[in-house]
Amino acid sequence: MNKKILFTDLDGTLLNDEKEISEENQLAIDEALQKGHFVVISTGRPLPSARIQANRLGLVKEGCFAITYNGAQIYDFHNEKTIYKRGVPHRLVAPLFEAAASCGLHFQTYSDTHVIAQKERPELIRYSGILQVPYLITDHIEEALAQDPYKFLAIDPDHDKLEDFQKNVLSRYSDHLTSFFSNEHYLEIVPLGISKGFAVTWLCDYLNIPIENSVAAGDAQNDIEMLQAAHIGAVMCNAFPGVAQYGDYVTEADNNHSGLAEIIRRFIL
Repeated sequence: MNKKILFTDLDGTLLNDEKEISEENQLAIDEALQKGHFVVISTGRPLPSARIQANRLGLVKEGCFAITYNGAQIYDFHNEKTIYKRGVPHRLVAPLFEAAASCGLHFQTYSDTHVIAQKERPELIRYSGILQVPYLITDHIEEALAQDPYKFLAIDPDHDKLEDFQKNVLSRYSDHLTSFFSNEHYLEIVPLGISKGFAVTWLCDYLNIPIENSVAAGDAQNDIEMLQAAHIGAVMCNAFPGVAQYGDYVTEADNNHSGLAEIIRRFIL
């Protein structure tokens, strides 16, 4: 059998606006796995949250993987092991938190078990609740991290403030960091060269699957490189403005009406 691999974003793609999966999406994924194809959750979320979703969706069997932190960590669910990781240099943690605080932004990073921040703000409480990952408040961020962090996230209701931070602060660290928006209010910050697109090519090589057999589904700016890296880039019709131009196909159904099942049945099954 000619095995194919599906890379799917979670929010706005696999999940509906209530963060649930439709029965049609679930059936299509189950059928793809039963036929020996691979399914990869591709998300900016941390691994603990991706694992919760994978368990809930039954995506922990053979052939199931996760790209987390926008590509900084790749995880094999069936064998329960990290197969790739790359972190931001530890010495950048303190200056980045200081710069974000001076700009009035909520700023966070991650350990293997917690979201870590210096202040308890509404943005953190909401984020932690949605992802079902506990948070830790500490003035000593570096000490709370046992290894180089995979990702930082700046959150603010004012998109212009985030753009100013990206332009005026993060540009100073362009030798070490890549930044992009996953939605209007979330500015993602990862190691240089890391993206979902990088993870697509890496995992295809790791699994010895020709890139011609890959399909990616997404809706946001942090999905663009993934959509371009895969052989078929399928964009949700509910995607953020400008994302569709980077895909090969735009769904008829949105994420609230099983658009991912449409992609699976058209390009995988």
